[in-house]
Parts: sequence; structure tokens; C-alpha cells
Amino acid sequence: MDFKNVSLYKPKMEYRRFGKTEKNVSVITLGGMRFKHGWTEPRHEIPQDTLEECRDTVEKALYQGINLIETAYGYGKSETVYGIVLNDVLKVPRDSYYLMTKGASTTAADMRKLVMEQLATLKTDYFDFYAWHGMNTMGLFETACAPGGPVEELLKMKEEGLIKHVGFSTHAPLDVILKAIHTDLFEFVNLHYYYFFQRNKAAIDLAASKDMGVFIISPNDKGGKLSTPPQKLIDLTAPLHPVQWNARFCLSHETIHTLTFGLPATCSFDLLDGIFPAPAPFSPDDEKIKERMDAQRELDPYGHYEGYEMLDDPSGLNIPEILRFRMMLKCYDMREFGLYRYNMFQEKDHWFPGNFPTAENMQKIDTKRCPADVPIVELIEETHRELYKPKEKK
Repeated sequence: MDFKNVSLYKPKMEYRRFGKTEKNVSVITLGGMRFKHGWTEPRHEIPQDTLEECRDTVEKALYQGINLIETAYGYGKSETVYGIVLNDVLKVPRDSYYLMTKGASTTAADMRKLVMEQLATLKTDYFDFYAWHGMNTMGLFETACAPGGPVEELLKMKEEGLIKHVGFSTHAPLDVILKAIHTDLFEFVNLHYYYFFQRNKAAIDLAASKDMGVFIISPNDKGGKLSTPPQKLIDLTAPLHPVQWNARFCLSHETIHTLTFGLPATCSFDLLDGIFPAPAPFSPDDEKIKERMDAQRELDPYGHYEGYEMLDDPSGLNIPEILRFRMMLKCYDMREFGLYRYNMFQEKDHWFPGNFPTAENMQKIDTKRCPADVPIVELIEETHRELYKPKEKK
């Protein structure tokens, strides 16, 4: 492949202006979280099969017209293998793609030190996009955005040309995301939003009002393990694959600019062409699929209730997520996804917090915050029976 003329190899990819950054990015971003052996130590030693997988993935992504590559310091070997593949193996011209990475430090000095290390690892003189990674709680937001803190240091590095655009990446509750956007410190935001998780719509709307770039995290994996969907979901989104329809759902919002695909682990390149053209707003055919999807929830009396108002419950249970997993199981047969995500709850973990419903925790549920006609305790117990898998003893 002639990477000097990479623009010749763009079959059906579409591009959108990434908000005030004024960069035209591909609506599909190449994610870099799940390469083979990617989480093994030491982080800078790259096995041959990891190198080959990254090389093949990057080459195919560029052929498809993807021009945004995303990684993070927290993704293990990802930055190292990208640095080698892009610069030493494929020798892709730096001005033919945009590079986004992420990192999190709690002080300005540590933030600068980390960014300089990442620049060396990725073998580049600058980052097109740098996001403070994991602004997941109000405390982390306050630390990151404090005067003289790490975000302020990122903005200084922007003035120096080491970073072109500063943003943040978040798994936080909506109120934290809105507060971060309101600071006007950031040019883009990476957040979750897809058909099976729509509670961040207000954040997307606020970001749009400030002309921020909007980047959707993990629409295929955390969006429902859509690359391995149950037959019911396949039937509901036909003739599109669930990956394709969910991407079109996201892109039907003009204010959403790009979706990260963790290729090749969570999605096949073969599915990309079926996404385009991605009309915004929905086409009549896509709207019919959405009507079928929406109607499916009506078959369960609690399909529309996901406990959004029961965030930060005294029980420590992540009630909105528990009820979302129940809805996806009961209405769409998405058991594989439920088993995968339900058993990832971690007490005191800001990436995916949540206690399991022990007898003690169940007694702490504030049922007064729940509508009287929703049997919240029974729904949680039912979900736990269906999806909990005790960890095997080592």
C-alpha cells in the first residue's frame, strides 16, 4: 500500500468536522486497547504476533479511510506497538493521520513528564488530540481541573505545540460530565453513548452548544458485545448487522463526530461498508428498525425503567447499570453481554463501580427514590440470579 497516497484508498468512509478543532476526522476511529498480549509486562516488550496484528490492523484501517488512531498510556503495550508500526514498519507519513492518546496525572509536573514519555514512545513530535483520561468522579474532575493542575499543564503544552487539542475522556455520571464541559477548558470529549446507553444525551447536546468534538467510546463492546449478537438482535436490526445499525444510530446525531472501533478484536472490517452512507437524521428504513427495537422494550413491564434517578444509592449498588443489563437480557436476549459486564462490578473502582447485592447491601437500598410500582428489590435479585458468576478460587 502506498501510504504517501493514502487518500486514494478511501472506499466509503465519511468524515465530520471534529468541532472547534476544525479537523475532519473519519467517523470511525481505530481504537488500540485490545491487541494480543497487550496487557502483559513489561509494556515496552512487543511479541511478534502483537506486532503483526497491529501492523495488519493499521494497514487495513488506513485502506478503509480511517484517519484517526486512538490509544492511551493505560492501554498497556498499545502506545509502544503503535509507535513501532506507524513509524518503523509501515512508515506512514505523520501528516496523513491524526493521533489521539490519553493519560492521567494528578500534578502538573507529573502530567508533563507523562506526556513527554508518551511522545517518545509513540515516536512523534506532537499529539493531535490529548485527553485527560478517566475523569470519572467529581473528585477526579476537581483534581484534574484545579488551578495549576494537570489540565492547565496540558494547555501550556498546547501553547508549545506539543499538543494540538486538549479534551477529556470519561465514564462519569452525567452531572460530572456536564460540569467538566461547562469549564470551557476542553475542545473535545470522549464519552459513552449508543442505543443501549442513552443517558448521556444531555452531555452531547451541551458539547454541541460549545462546538466541542464528540467521540463515542466502545459502541460495539460496551455497547452490547454487538460483534457476537444474539439471534433476536440480528433479526430486529435486519437487514443491517447490529454493529452497523448501532453505528448509524449514533451517527444519526450530527453532533456525534466519530465512534471508536476496537479493531480487529471487537469488530470486523467487513462490517464497515454497511454503515455508509450514514444519514443524519435517520433514514426511513433506519427509523423502522428503531421502532422495532423500541417496541421490544414494551414486552417487559419494566423495560423502560433503568433507575437513572437511583445513582449513588446508599447500598453501593450500581442500580442503573443492573437494570440496564436486566432490560437487555429480558427484551433482547443479550445474556452474553450481561454476564460479561455484570461480573465486572468492582467496589470502590471509579471505572466501573458497583457492589454486588449481598443481604447487607440489599437492606440499604433507598426504595423511596424508586417509583412505587417498580419492584426494585425483586428486579435486582432477579438480575443477580441470572447474571452473577462466582469467581473461581485460585
